[in-house]
Amino acid sequence: MAKERKHPRGLTVLFFTEMWERFGFYLMLGIFTLYMIGQADPGEASIFHGLSFSLEKAADVYGTYLALVYLTPFFGGLIADRLLGYRVSISLGGILMGTGYLGLSIHNETIFFISLGLIILGNGFFKPNISALVGKLYDNDKYRDKKDAGFNIFYMGINIGAFVCNFIAAFLRINYGWGWAFAAAGIGMFAGLIWFWTGQLYAKDIKEVDTISPTQEGEKSLGRVIVDLLVPAFAAGFIGWNLFTWIMGQPLFGNKSTDAFLCFSIVIIIYYISLYLKEKKYALTIALKTMPEPEAKIHAKKVADPVKALLAVFGCVVIFWAIFHQNGSALTIWAERYTNRQIPEVLEKPVSTLHLNQVVTTGSVEASEGNTIEASGPDPYFHNLPKEKWPENGKLNLFSTELFQSINPGFIILFTPLVVGFFMFLRRRGRPVSTPSKIGYGLFITALSALVMVFAALSSDNGAVKASAAWLFGTYGVITIGELCLSPMGLSLVSKLSPPRIVAMMMGGWFLSTAIGNKLSGVLSGLWNLYDKKAYFFLTNMGLTMISVILIFSILPWLKRVVREHVGEE
Repeated sequence: MAKERKHPRGLTVLFFTEMWERFGFYLMLGIFTLYMIGQADPGEASIFHGLSFSLEKAADVYGTYLALVYLTPFFGGLIADRLLGYRVSISLGGILMGTGYLGLSIHNETIFFISLGLIILGNGFFKPNISALVGKLYDNDKYRDKKDAGFNIFYMGINIGAFVCNFIAAFLRINYGWGWAFAAAGIGMFAGLIWFWTGQLYAKDIKEVDTISPTQEGEKSLGRVIVDLLVPAFAAGFIGWNLFTWIMGQPLFGNKSTDAFLCFSIVIIIYYISLYLKEKKYALTIALKTMPEPEAKIHAKKVADPVKALLAVFGCVVIFWAIFHQNGSALTIWAERYTNRQIPEVLEKPVSTLHLNQVVTTGSVEASEGNTIEASGPDPYFHNLPKEKWPENGKLNLFSTELFQSINPGFIILFTPLVVGFFMFLRRRGRPVSTPSKIGYGLFITALSALVMVFAALSSDNGAVKASAAWLFGTYGVITIGELCLSPMGLSLVSKLSPPRIVAMMMGGWFLSTAIGNKLSGVLSGLWNLYDKKAYFFLTNMGLTMISVILIFSILPWLKRVVREHVGEE
């Protein structure tokens, strides 16, 4: 007799596909800000030159990119639900993303932005549909009660790729230049696609759950939805780009791209609210055929409550993403300029041998036509390092900044079995924690991670002196636990509560909340230079997160009731 499987066969294929895709995504993200703010040093070969953007411009591009890369999943989910199906959408998205990463390897600002556009479109097709496929695999009664654990395992695959990629990025960009590092991201993406295509020969359940939901009676066609949504959304974005600057003489939210994005997003948010109202109206129409009007209204409200509950959760988690994705902006700047990255002598040789180190100098003086001129000044790393600690030989051997990006995924790999085991232990003891409760606890823990950075700033006299790297390990460790309680549980909740015909579209709604949060992460990071006392910057992050904590716990009893009524989960 064959041994019964604990998880669907297709999970293995999707696990490694996502692992390779996230390898490329996070490799690019780990060096994204560093590449944009990197200066063109005349003493270096051009392959090591960055784009020389200002910190404010880099933060704007970073936030806009992350916002759009998580906004397009709405459209990708919609197209997959109605037209292409999940597998074709994943394949199309992977090809676009891989091409975009390879394009970034060309040092040209125009190609840089075109490549970002390809990645943004590709992620829209890829991201919601691979997550929706995972959920579909667990709709079978045999696996239904293992859905949360399945998403935790899937999430672990994401972070194996995210952990490894930064070592590859550091090695390639330090030794061979930015181009090779970005090209590695593209190679990783195409490796994931090959695995996805060949793995389905082994896991036939992926094809079995890949369904297309044709337009039903009373629903708009795909083309009609896109026209009705895209035209007003782009119109709103255009108005946002121009209106506030015209009326006020300056952008409302710091820059035109933020104004345009938020106005664009408002139209999509309204669409999701209308989706809930239509779901309620449709349920009422059906119910009136078999029951009196008062009972039919109660029934229709219950049927539509899952969509309403998801929209409420989407709104609450926006701030989580605004704080979490500062890892590639504000926390990268903290690691680059405010953290002690000097390699201890006992580690210098092995790290140097691996070519993962960064060498910075205090500057040099050269003679030119009989005059003494300063050929190069001290690296920015020395700006808050007391001169008595400057090296006599003028050189310091530092850990590469992007290596700090591996702390979070490293902790996820370490903590995932512990967090899953902890919740399983509570379930066995008869004290299960509901999925909405896990999300609420995740938000609270995220607030604590911001508090860690408040203490980090205070310990370093608000960045006047170098802070210990232990603070970054601490804040990443805390936010990792919050992330494990929130992010995979959010994916699981969408899969549980979404009406079957719009699972991918509702998954796109989850990523819409991520997109808005990501844009806000760029807005907040762009304020970095306005805070003389960096502790206040991180205290602002904590305060914003606590507002979300209060909101989600205020509706938690209702959320738990909705999940209990529709899923049977306590």
